[in-house]
Amino acid sequence: MGLILLFGTFAIGLISGMPVAFALGLATVAGFTFEGLPLFIAFQRVMSGISVFSLLAIPFFIFAGELMLQGGIAARLVRLAASAVGRSRGGLGVVNVASSMLFGGISGSAVADTSALGAILMPVMKEKGYDADYAVNVTVTSSVAGVVIPPSHNMILFAVAAGGVSVSQLFIAGVIPGILMCLCLGVVAWAVAVKRGYPREEFPGWSALAISFIVALPGLMTAVIIVGGVLSGVMTVTESGAFGAIWAFVVTLLVYREMSWPGFKLAVISAVRTTALVMLLVATASSFAYLLALYRVPETLATAMTSISDNPIVILLLLNVTLLLLGMIMDMAALILICTPIFLPVVVGIGMDPVQFGVILMMNLGLGLCTPPVGACLFVGCVVGGIKIEQAVRTIWPFYLAILLALMLVTYIPAISMFLPGLLK
Repeated sequence: MGLILLFGTFAIGLISGMPVAFALGLATVAGFTFEGLPLFIAFQRVMSGISVFSLLAIPFFIFAGELMLQGGIAARLVRLAASAVGRSRGGLGVVNVASSMLFGGISGSAVADTSALGAILMPVMKEKGYDADYAVNVTVTSSVAGVVIPPSHNMILFAVAAGGVSVSQLFIAGVIPGILMCLCLGVVAWAVAVKRGYPREEFPGWSALAISFIVALPGLMTAVIIVGGVLSGVMTVTESGAFGAIWAFVVTLLVYREMSWPGFKLAVISAVRTTALVMLLVATASSFAYLLALYRVPETLATAMTSISDNPIVILLLLNVTLLLLGMIMDMAALILICTPIFLPVVVGIGMDPVQFGVILMMNLGLGLCTPPVGACLFVGCVVGGIKIEQAVRTIWPFYLAILLALMLVTYIPAISMFLPGLLK
């Protein structure tokens, strides 16, 4: 009865339009009251949930991404991608995917990727004769790279929720799956472009490519500083995030000289707002997870899944389907904090490394950012592209299939995500 009350209150909160963090908090209070537990325990869980040193890296990552969004780094990465891969038919679609791989790997945010690259590339694509739905679909789905390719603040959330999982291992594990996913999306973008007869872009020459790389290099160094500092052991995750934010500020202000005072204020306000939302989610989800453990939800779910089948292939398929469905109706950060303690024991029980599960979780929930009814990236992309969501969804399915193919490969071939972490051990 207590579990029904817990999830029922949470569901009512979501249906009524309440923010996810508030719905989690309300459900937690209802659960504690029903069980007769002192509410001060819930508040203790709230405070302990955000009193984690690793979480200090999140505001730095978010701020670095906002600085790059406002300071011209995205535009230079687009020019680099255009010089490198823009000569194929429908080249701007492939450029869009390559740009997302570069920018998403620096900003770590799918929504920032969608808004920044969408504002740059969508008008150009329309001007060149590309359909609006194609421009939106490519931009939205390729933005998922931002939550898989390091650095990703969502991976830090997973590491905190999982407990004892190395952030550096998670970062390096996302490299190959992220590139694989972008390759799949690039092939689909090219195939759709060929089918629709979109134009071919001219190759600007090797000298232009070299110049574009040199100009974009200071921006690319942001990812090198953040990820390289963590993997080398020279800096902690928090320190690397701080140095990355400082470097992004210096580059945008002194090297590119595009950081204005209004742009800086907007970056600060956006970073503070996003950080506050994430921290509030972490706090309330911590108390919610306490009740899940009290009601033995992880153990019950593991027993239920293994009762359906003891075949790991079937269990992983059920897991992916469940995560995909949840990703369609809930916020990504909240799902990471809720689903990790529930599903992690299940996958560990069938022999999966927690690091591999972290990558699978990112890909599943990242796809949820591109799907209705609550896909944040889909909403942003449609607003920037000036089309209705229904118009984009009608033609987006080939791109969904590309991400699902990459997801299945990462799920059933552990080496794709575990090869690079294995080299670091």
